[in-house]
Amino acid sequence: MHLLLLLACAGTPSHELASASGLLAPCPSSPNCVSSLADPGDGTHYIRPLLDHGATPADLDRVAALVQAEPRTELLSRTDTALHATFTSALFRFVDDVEVVLEGDVLHVRSASRVGHGDLGVNRKRVERLRQGLQAG
Repeated sequence: MHLLLLLACAGTPSHELASASGLLAPCPSSPNCVSSLADPGDGTHYIRPLLDHGATPADLDRVAALVQAEPRTELLSRTDTALHATFTSALFRFVDDVEVVLEGDVLHVRSASRVGHGDLGVNRKRVERLRQGLQAG
C-alpha cells in the first residue's frame, strides 16, 4: 500500500512537453507552477526568463549542468533549443518538471509540480536558484 502511495506521487506531466513541441505549456490554475511565458500581471505564475536577452545554446548547456548538479534530478531530454528535467523531493518523492526553451536570444523556463495543488514556493525557488547559478557562472 505504501509503495502504491509513493508511486502515485510521481504522476505524469499533464501537458505536452517543450522538448516535443518547442513551446512551454501554460500553467494550470493551481499555484504549483511558474512560467516565464505566463502573463506578467499574474503574480502567482509569472517568473522572469532565466535570461531575457543575449542567451545562446551555450547558456542552455550551462542550465543542463546546473540541473544535473542538483540532488534527485534527471535530465530526460535535451535538444539544441530545449531541455526537460525532473526534480524529485526527498521525503514524499513528489516529481516536478522543469523545462527550459531557447527562443531567439531568450531563455524561457517553466517549473511545475505534477501532483497536488500548492508547492510551498518550491518551483519559484528552484528557478531563482538556476538563475543565480547562470549569473555566477
